Amino acid sequence: MAILKQFDELVVSSRPGQSGGPRLNEMRANSVRCLGPHGLHRMAYTEWGDPANPRVLVCVHGLTRNGRDFDVLANALASDYRVICPDIVGRGCSDRLFFPDDYALPTYANDIITLIARLGVESVHWLGTSMGGLIGMFLSSLPGSPISRMVLNDVGPLIALEALQRIGEYLGKAPDFADLGEAEAYVRTVCAPFGALTDAQWRFMTVVGTRPKASGGFEMNYDRAIALPYQKAFLEAKEISLWPMYDAIRCPTMVLRGAQSDILLHDTAVEMTGRGPRANLVEIPAVGHAPMFLEESQVRVVQDFLLADPG
Repeated sequence: MAILKQFDELVVSSRPGQSGGPRLNEMRANSVRCLGPHGLHRMAYTEWGDPANPRVLVCVHGLTRNGRDFDVLANALASDYRVICPDIVGRGCSDRLFFPDDYALPTYANDIITLIARLGVESVHWLGTSMGGLIGMFLSSLPGSPISRMVLNDVGPLIALEALQRIGEYLGKAPDFADLGEAEAYVRTVCAPFGALTDAQWRFMTVVGTRPKASGGFEMNYDRAIALPYQKAFLEAKEISLWPMYDAIRCPTMVLRGAQSDILLHDTAVEMTGRGPRANLVEIPAVGHAPMFLEESQVRVVQDFLLADPG
């Protein structure tokens, strides 16, 4: 039996759970209060699976996306995990920050540790796409890390500056959209490296990646101010190398790479198999940055690795 529902059926059924007790394939919405450098904020997250399951998988999205990106994967793994998909602050349903410089790795890592404490577990498995992978790399490199098994999705310790500049060209500059049709045309353009998605999948990525405006129309579902610290951290850098961080990781790790990725270059991915945690490497054909787990084959790669060992 296929591990994924018919895609259209999943999109229709993926709404916050109602009363009457949780069902494994039902999404539940929640939030946790976190302390940042300049005060408190709320981080939203969606949850799938049995809330009493001690095996927890945390899925963290990329720079401009949010936790809803993982709906298909979370639904597929809900019988094995309590799946937690946060909206990193400034994205999705989470609060926006008053000080843009607080959109930084220390804030994100602190929020995640607060979330894990809320979940009441000592360890978690981790799936991180791009920025979510960087957060996972940082946390898993620390002594006493709660991450016991990790998938890095199209990100590594050496980041191609040309690709960062490409992202910087559109980050925070998205226009407002009169309707979802305009929004989808934009998403298809800036997210073209996701690969050849179906019309239903592109519409899904648009719906979860945008939000209605009070004045009418739609906008991308992230704070445009995240572009300011991004420019300072990446666009002004001459080189970004996180090899010491990666070399400190000890948990079993798998690296997924879009075969056409300009963020994680092939040579870097290969080097990751021989250093640090000596990651398993899987390349996804006909995809750039980054695989989005809307295809059964991509979900199976993650499922097989994470469940190979309880970790």
